[in-house]
Amino acid sequence: MMEPLEDKFITFIRTQQQALYRLAYSYTKNEQDALDVLQDSIQKGWLALERLTKHEQMKSWFYTILVRTAIDFLRKHKRFELIGDDVLLQLCEQDTYDNFDLQQALYHLPLQLREVVVLRYFEDLKLEDVAHILAIPLSTAKSRLYKALKLLKIELEMEEN
Repeated sequence: MMEPLEDKFITFIRTQQQALYRLAYSYTKNEQDALDVLQDSIQKGWLALERLTKHEQMKSWFYTILVRTAIDFLRKHKRFELIGDDVLLQLCEQDTYDNFDLQQALYHLPLQLREVVVLRYFEDLKLEDVAHILAIPLSTAKSRLYKALKLLKIELEMEEN
């Protein structure tokens, strides 16, 4: 028997709540604002659930809602700054790895490269989903990821020496 879409959505929100909160926090830089953005995103997602045609794409669909809700929130509150320089480092510090050199190398990447790396590897999204969430062409996402990985490798090799 197939699980109803509403139940899948609730399960998704429950299992992904920490990652969703971290993503919201990476935009708002404030605990209460991040919770507000997350709550608004969940409400928007719930109301738009019937428009989700490919159920297996729920994660990227909801991440898109969350990112757009966070950007709208920042515009309304005149604090528009996409994932800031120090915020992605904090986001990665809260994640499940303990590599300080990697954290520092990520911190040195330009914002556009960092956000692709974080969404792809730390939020475990497909590159197509990263491109969709950031509203950039897939080829741009690929080139940013390639450049970021190349820069990270150089930075980490310099740390070893």
